[in-house]
Amino acid sequence: MKRIAVLTSGGDAPGMNAAIRAVVRAASYYNLEVYGVERGYIGLIEGDLHMLSRRTVSDTIQRGGTILRSARSEEFATYEGRKKAALSLANHNVDGLVVIGGDGSLRGANELYNDFSIKTIGLPGTIDNDLGYTDYTIGFDTAVNTAVNAINNLRDTMSSHQRVVIVQVMGRHSGQIALHAGLAGGAEVILVPEHPVDFDEVANVLLRGNAVGKTSGIVVLAEGACPLDEAMKELKERTGLSIRSTVLGYIQRGGSPTMSDRVLASRLGIRAVELLKENKGGLVVGVKGGEVIELPIADALAIKPYFDEKLYEQATMLSL
Repeated sequence: MKRIAVLTSGGDAPGMNAAIRAVVRAASYYNLEVYGVERGYIGLIEGDLHMLSRRTVSDTIQRGGTILRSARSEEFATYEGRKKAALSLANHNVDGLVVIGGDGSLRGANELYNDFSIKTIGLPGTIDNDLGYTDYTIGFDTAVNTAVNAINNLRDTMSSHQRVVIVQVMGRHSGQIALHAGLAGGAEVILVPEHPVDFDEVANVLLRGNAVGKTSGIVVLAEGACPLDEAMKELKERTGLSIRSTVLGYIQRGGSPTMSDRVLASRLGIRAVELLKENKGGLVVGVKGGEVIELPIADALAIKPYFDEKLYEQATMLSL
């Protein structure tokens, strides 16, 4: 193994730049050359690769987003598209590829490995923390802290006006951000896709809080739990309280990564390079119980995303 490449794919996540930096500098330490691929699999298909050096990634560990940019590629979903991507790597004499992204990005890495025997190593880069094989994904901690800061600010203004606010966070299929941000932010109610929404129960919680003199109410809503408009309508009708809403949206993907995300990205990036140096591929890296692990991509993606039911119960207990 003499030359590797790195790309970011799918939704961006804080800490991706820290991971890129770790890959480049670990590769330099092991005397490997590194190419950066622009715009994910689209750039790989189009041959948009350029050499990276230790200096290239200077002053990037604290930056959000991805310096390599990201995109989703419909063409890569086809065999012919993946064949073009494999040819681009061959034309640049690249022996291994590091892919930083979520479920779909890692599946793409596995297909390159299976179809064309390209040594691929996947890093879990997604704010949703919805990959079951790893305790944490790169970007999750930052996204949660962004949501918590927003909840803190909203609590101040809701208290001033004696209002309830529904805070919608990202999570179409996963309630991880909502659960952790809601617990850390002291939310009265947390609504997640993993549990059906009971508007009567939510209304009762808010009314009980109002009856004992609470001057504000926070409902954290994962976007996949139910439509925001529906939640607003149902709760206004059931409570008669003054209710507002805030959609955090893409703000959760941006911003400087936290210490936890920087360290996680660095550890996983280094391990990815070490595996390629050992001429291994078709693997993902992650963290379990504080230890860096690796396993076959197909096996990793077959593991069901984990939702901490105990923590959900505890958050509900503390909200009453």
